[in-house]
Amino acid sequence: MDFGLKGRQAVVCASSRALGRACALELARAGCNVVVNGRDQATLERTADEIRTETGVEVIAVAGDVTTRACQDALMQAAPRVDILVNNNGGPPLRDFREIDREALLAGVVGNMAAPIELVQRVIDGMVERRFGRIVNITSASVKMPIARLDLSSGARAGLTGFLAGVARSVAHANVTINFLLPGAFETRRRRTNEQAAAERRGVPIETVRQESQADIPAGRYGDASEFGAARAFLCSAQAGYITGQSLLIDGGAHRGIL
Repeated sequence: MDFGLKGRQAVVCASSRALGRACALELARAGCNVVVNGRDQATLERTADEIRTETGVEVIAVAGDVTTRACQDALMQAAPRVDILVNNNGGPPLRDFREIDREALLAGVVGNMAAPIELVQRVIDGMVERRFGRIVNITSASVKMPIARLDLSSGARAGLTGFLAGVARSVAHANVTINFLLPGAFETRRRRTNEQAAAERRGVPIETVRQESQADIPAGRYGDASEFGAARAFLCSAQAGYITGQSLLIDGGAHRGIL
């Protein structure tokens, strides 16, 4: 399927690994020039080289933490015209809400709510002026179904969703859309880390934790990053201009609700 994105410029935050990388790769396959981002310079450069080699598009690597003004400035300098913005960032670590002090609370809100909003503020007027823009925010299935020990992540991402849902309606007339992708359980490094922590806490093998987790998913497995990237590419497509302010849950049926 031709997504109508050839020659468009995309900025994909936190895209050196996992779901962010899959999003950057699918956009590059669709013909977008891509700015990729990550905190580890070596991993980021390797990702940029791999995407560049496979797709032949221009790929610019910007290392840094997207919560900082310096990194945000660098992203905007690398792509003076942003047609597509993918907001993504790692969430706070698993912990009981009683253990979250004020400093950690504010850091979580900045990382998963304030920083994405700041980037939207930087790009949205240009999108409106050019009559094309696609903004997709990677949040979490926990926005719809809170997960124990992920309270800070759930709260900050739900706040982002509520904030930008109103903004989405204010720019829809200009062919600018703002949507949200809510990943459930995907095969990522963070998932392995969380499984290892759960296994150690319970005193059981990590494979026991993995099997129990996958058994609770109607699809019977974890998601593959490529599936997530493909859904993300469609939401950025020319054909998706009538979809805005929506939260697309990608979790293999794990959420039992109908909304």
